[in-house]
Amino acid sequence: MNAKKISKSILALLITVPALLATNAMAQELKKPTLEDLIPGGETYHKPENKSYQWWGDAACLELGIDNIEGTWAVKGLGAKPGEKFTAITLEEANALLEEKGLGKLRHFHAAKAVNVPRGVNLGIQVQIDPLLLLNTGKYRALVDWKKKKVIWSQPCPAQAANEDWNEVSRHLAYTIGNNLYVMTGDGQTLKVTNEPEGIVCGQSVHRNEFGISKGTFWNPAGDLLAFYRMNESMVTPYPLVDITTRIALVDKIRYPMAGMLSHQVKVGIYNPATQKTIYLDMGDPKDRYFTNITWAPDGKSLYLIELNRDQNHSKLCRYDAESGKLQQVLIEERHPKYVEPQSPILFLPWDSHKFIYQSQRDGFNHLYLYNTEGELLKQLTSGPWLVQDIVGFNRNTKELIIKSTEISPLQSNLYAVNLKNGKRSLIGDPTGMHSAQISGFMGTYLIDNASSPTCPRIIKLMSTNPKKQREHTLLTAKNPYEGFEMPSIEVGTIKAADGKTDLYYRLIKPTDFDPAKKYPAIVYVYGGPHAQMITNGWMNDARGWDIYMANKGYIMFSLDNRGSSNRGLEFENATFRQLGIEEGKDQVKGVEFLKSQPYVDGERIGVHGWSFGGHMTTALMLRYPEIFKVGVAGGPVIDWGYYEIMYGERYMDTPQANPEGYKQTNLKNLAGNLKGHLLIIHDDHDDTCVPQHTLSFMKACVDARTYPDLFIYPTHKHNVLGRDRVHLHEKITRYFEEYL
Repeated sequence: MNAKKISKSILALLITVPALLATNAMAQELKKPTLEDLIPGGETYHKPENKSYQWWGDAACLELGIDNIEGTWAVKGLGAKPGEKFTAITLEEANALLEEKGLGKLRHFHAAKAVNVPRGVNLGIQVQIDPLLLLNTGKYRALVDWKKKKVIWSQPCPAQAANEDWNEVSRHLAYTIGNNLYVMTGDGQTLKVTNEPEGIVCGQSVHRNEFGISKGTFWNPAGDLLAFYRMNESMVTPYPLVDITTRIALVDKIRYPMAGMLSHQVKVGIYNPATQKTIYLDMGDPKDRYFTNITWAPDGKSLYLIELNRDQNHSKLCRYDAESGKLQQVLIEERHPKYVEPQSPILFLPWDSHKFIYQSQRDGFNHLYLYNTEGELLKQLTSGPWLVQDIVGFNRNTKELIIKSTEISPLQSNLYAVNLKNGKRSLIGDPTGMHSAQISGFMGTYLIDNASSPTCPRIIKLMSTNPKKQREHTLLTAKNPYEGFEMPSIEVGTIKAADGKTDLYYRLIKPTDFDPAKKYPAIVYVYGGPHAQMITNGWMNDARGWDIYMANKGYIMFSLDNRGSSNRGLEFENATFRQLGIEEGKDQVKGVEFLKSQPYVDGERIGVHGWSFGGHMTTALMLRYPEIFKVGVAGGPVIDWGYYEIMYGERYMDTPQANPEGYKQTNLKNLAGNLKGHLLIIHDDHDDTCVPQHTLSFMKACVDARTYPDLFIYPTHKHNVLGRDRVHLHEKITRYFEEYL
């Protein structure tokens, strides 16, 4: 299929997307959704219908939830009777089994886990998977055989446990209490792995969740060895956050290494529950080094990880001996004049333990490379001006790799089967929309495709992963959650970036009762930073509930994915290197120029709003272009990149010592005197991502410069306002624009 033709047809379709629900003639009979309807946390929040599925081997997928008879249902795979349902076990049956053993009771199946441990591995045929569900009552976790209706194993849940990591083969549980690591064995024995003082953290995510890190423990395939992170952050100066929930406010101290300052130091340990011994990898001096993308060899005898220098421009894929901790080999090295950003662990071929897949942006886009365990490049598996977003899994029968990529369009995520012999890619499923997938148990014969499009909130299908035998069965087609409401129209298109050559995607939302003869105020909703994309070919083109709400109130809502944002390749992202917010701002101004060229936009009433990086962008646009933007609301803004954390900040800005001019130009305190319009800064008092010092120091700079921003604080929240308070947040933002724009 020709990706360029598909991309052009998709863009043509998106540009002419009609009003989501009704014509103007019908609009009088409909009501407009409120913030309670549109914002997560609202009492009447209308989210798209969803269902949760997990694979039981390749034979069936379990629908985990409450159905008419409050049971867990299983939907058979694509066999002779695709979509045939049968009851696996009801909630009543499961609770009877659990209570009989004194293990407690479940309220629902939502946290249940299908256990997929193959019994005997034969690559040529379907392996046997026992019909097991892991259930957690809060007091115990238990394995229930849903065919025999029998509890076959249980384990007490440790009190105060966090970061739980249960291995389905050994049934060992790794967890943390405080900053120390524990293991509960499959037979219920509790083992304390570490005994460290304050300032040393074990078994938790490190490097502030950068480099694709999201956890701190890693079981080997057999579940009998545990790799874990040990982070010494005692050298990092404690940063104070104030807890106002007590009569006398308390100080919560976090370790927050800022750009150019001392960073924490990380080691990787390997714990053996059988011997209760720990060895640490012989990694040398951990100072100013990052360790990520941990992977076990299939035989569990060696451990692979990627080491990155503090400058983040030189990475090494290393293999360590799991018994001695000695470095065995450096297999792959990468260098880049700006930065190397490893995000994904290597992945071994399930039919060949001597070959693995390595992800790299070395040719400008994230692609896949096949290596052997001696570090020899065998072939590049994917290539082109698009990127691989994720590896879904393998089809062991066809020896193909299932991936998610942007090959059709940067606005989309589509599924492909990649033939590992000849590199041929075959599209799986619908060529339009956003897709994510969950591949079946062991052989990878089927997948569950969870998709959306601009006009369809969700469609879930069972599909074959074999491109030559494509079959599918629809499990869910979600209804429009805003049926019966008056909804605005959404358009998507492209404009040129400030460099005059790069296409940028925008989303424009018009009021339901749009009158081209009227002049409307416009609000730019902006993020603009790395690892984020505002405009997609997903549901409502990724428009947020607040965007819909404000369009219905008579505003033109506009968003633009500037250079520096995600899914467009390394050169597109690198354009902002060492000067965050500057080139992005130039692109956003091009977006405003496009807005002003529309006869229905009032060019004297342009507002801007964003959060986090978007908060930085909002503040920067108000200060650098005061003649353009009349009103801004900046949430959780980065004001001074020198106050931001090391891993993220130094990747994109280098250190303040190496890039003093860049830090000076991007420090918004230096521009405080430029403020002319109305600017509201919103910050959370417990923000441990973008610490409150950003906003408070900016307020001081404005006082010194005799400019007058407004300030609102959300107590007890971290880097965003969640729950019921999120509705209050958006009402607060709305009132500010209503008053001043």
